Amino acid sequence: MKHPARIAALAVALVVVVFGVVLALNVGSDPQEDARQSHLVGKAAPAFNLPNLTGGRVKLADIAGKSAIVNFWNSWGTPCRDEEPALKQFYAEHKDDPDFAMVGIVRDDETKTVKAYVKDNGIEWTIALDPSSVAALDFGTRGQPETYAISPSGVVAAAKYGAMSMKELELFLDHARQNA
Repeated sequence: MKHPARIAALAVALVVVVFGVVLALNVGSDPQEDARQSHLVGKAAPAFNLPNLTGGRVKLADIAGKSAIVNFWNSWGTPCRDEEPALKQFYAEHKDDPDFAMVGIVRDDETKTVKAYVKDNGIEWTIALDPSSVAALDFGTRGQPETYAISPSGVVAAAKYGAMSMKELELFLDHARQNA
């Protein structure tokens, strides 16, 4: 072996190149964007069966056959409070649509606080409580607010982490209706 250092350098260079190619093929163009996307889009919505504010239950089966908006939220978060006017306006415009349902799922909040908040703020859509975060974990939520559009056939048509605008809510409802 005349040049063992060259052979070693070439071997190291080859390993680095192979590692770089493998890494480039396995990493998306924007890892932060991928982290914001729900892996549920295009898949069946997770079933849930949660208590509501009046002592009953709210189930995924209750909204079957309808285009639904499911919004995870809490009463104390600024982003949740910021999106509330859009949710109210959106609900007011669609509450009489026969093919529409909207469910707010509250996590990380006290039942007494939620009841008072809903009453004081005139929230009219169905509110479910997720005290053990079972639904939040099943949906793979990353925080609040987080919103899902569910088609009448039960498929997640769209998802977003963060506050929704009126325009986004309308787009989500359209996606749910198109995926019937």
